[in-house]
Amino acid sequence: MLTTATANSAAHASDRAAITDRLLDAAGISVDRLPMLPVVFDRMARVMADALRQKSASPSYISVSCIENDRIGDILDEFESNALVAVLYSAEWDARVLVGFDRDFIFTLAEVLFGGDGTEPPIDEERNFSNIETRLARTVFDVAARALEESFEPIARTSLKLERIESRMDFAIVGRRNNPAVVARLLLQAIGRGGEVFVIMPHSTLNPLRQRLSQVLAGEMSTRDKQWTQHFHNEIQRTEVRLEAILEEREMTLADIASLQVGQMIELQATVRSPVTLSCNQQPIFTCQLGQLNGSYTLQIEDLINDEKDLIDDLRNR
Repeated sequence: MLTTATANSAAHASDRAAITDRLLDAAGISVDRLPMLPVVFDRMARVMADALRQKSASPSYISVSCIENDRIGDILDEFESNALVAVLYSAEWDARVLVGFDRDFIFTLAEVLFGGDGTEPPIDEERNFSNIETRLARTVFDVAARALEESFEPIARTSLKLERIESRMDFAIVGRRNNPAVVARLLLQAIGRGGEVFVIMPHSTLNPLRQRLSQVLAGEMSTRDKQWTQHFHNEIQRTEVRLEAILEEREMTLADIASLQVGQMIELQATVRSPVTLSCNQQPIFTCQLGQLNGSYTLQIEDLINDEKDLIDDLRNR
């Protein structure tokens, strides 16, 4: 049974927590105090890059340039008439965020996805985006939305719905223009060109997630992208290497080598039953048995060479 003192103590604790939250909200969000925020956008960059690599022959690379605080209006003014912006709505957060592609990003993306190799000069003219470029941007906005969803999943699950695309920044409204927001800038590199992706998240959207973003989740700082790791593994396995089969090695003095003549026979102690060492990059790997098949020499792998074990056996034999 709760006493009056206990109830008053709980009420005071609740009031203190509410006051603390208000003070934190008033102070705004400090990117430096949210260590999970760079992790989220770093993962978004990787997911987007993997998705774009599957849609084009030329590789695309996306990396985080910076994450900073700014006013919504100041950010949008920077890209006035020079970008396309998608308004994404999250029902779980009951909030909207902006994802934008600047002109260079859209033109570079069009070249890459339609098979360009960068030999043609880049487009350098101020014009409205064509219908094809806008539809292409819509497709990649969906990719960006899915990447942002996946990146925030360890923090807070959400679904982002593309509401509309704006080419005029005056209509890309997710709050008052003087409201503070976190903006993440991601850089695209492909076919020797570049472009920028920017994500604008108002502080009012991130405030409910501030506590989760301030705590480093176990394993998140060293999370590996499974698809990229598998792709890297497959590419390494396709690397061509040179193998050497060594039947016998013998030491000779410099004088012996200098006295060698064309046609001279060098006798070896090895026989057809002597083990052959199969090496790669001067590193012994297997012992093999020499053979012959259809007029060609063959090697049958017999055993894996263990350097430490072989050294011990050699010392014992001595």
